[in-house]
Amino acid sequence: MKKNVSGEAEGCQGSAFSAICLLVSVRALQIFLSLATALLLPAPSAHGTLSTGNTYSISFVDIDGNKFSTADGHVTIVVLTTPADREQARTVGDRVPDFCLGKPAYRMITVMHFTGRHMAIGRRMATAFIRHRVREEAKRLQARYDAQKISRDAKSDIFIVTDFDGTIASQLGQSAEATDFCVFVFGQSGELLALWHSVPSADELAAAVKK
Repeated sequence: MKKNVSGEAEGCQGSAFSAICLLVSVRALQIFLSLATALLLPAPSAHGTLSTGNTYSISFVDIDGNKFSTADGHVTIVVLTTPADREQARTVGDRVPDFCLGKPAYRMITVMHFTGRHMAIGRRMATAFIRHRVREEAKRLQARYDAQKISRDAKSDIFIVTDFDGTIASQLGQSAEATDFCVFVFGQSGELLALWHSVPSADELAAAVKK
């Protein structure tokens, strides 16, 4: 009787040990497969970078309350910049082709991206400063209009969007804290025609808006 009991006990212990070994082996295999997948597959980027050829419908509201979308039937140049790089944004504006000036089918939107946290009073002060800069830029653009004999108020064609929380930067494929300078050209239906991380040449910009 003792021998049988002992044998049964040993059999039970062997079965339990086998089950534990099997469970550990399966778990180890799962971990191995997870690690192998992570190593073999490319890691996703921290933010969804936009790709040329894809279509994006991104909405904006400028400091005057005007609403826009990259897919509302216009060829749209979008400049994502920080206050530190506003001179680069100005250069992009200077390189917009003459055939785009004063034409409703074309427009340029400058997104002024502010990193960090900003109190309400800080936002109001920043917006007031931007409005002052808009008046200055309007004078420069008006000189181009006059030279091209365009009978139009240049200020009505300057669109500035403030991005204090990184929402628009994220839609444009940048993280909320990124300070990258980017220039995008969207077609009438929102197709991304071109993307630069620096100021494009006048010829590059002209070629992109003609696509």
